[in-house]
Amino acid sequence: MNQSRIVIDVTLNENRIPEQINWQATETTADSIRQARAMLLAFWDSADKAALRMDLWTKDMMVDEMADFFYQTFMTMADTFDRSTHQTELAHDIKKFAGEFYTRFRNNQLKENKA
Repeated sequence: MNQSRIVIDVTLNENRIPEQINWQATETTADSIRQARAMLLAFWDSADKAALRMDLWTKDMMVDEMADFFYQTFMTMADTFDRSTHQTELAHDIKKFAGEFYTRFRNNQLKENKA
């Protein structure tokens, strides 16, 4: 049986706020440690029927990057949901929401920049 390893290292400041997020995986084309400004990690606990998650971002994560991150995450979640359930219509709804979310974010940014 093959095994894959994913390592995530988070450097915290004195207030336990993430300063740096580094990750490395054995089953990837990247041959070195990669840096990230944010991460969303979720596990399904079937015993408790609950999602366990860890959401971290560094102080360097910009608001527009966070919106891009969420938009792209919604889109990939839709693809994963479709592949795992074959509920294409619901996956389409997730993507539609993602598009509306991103449009609203951009419109809010434009309003804030004009003010």
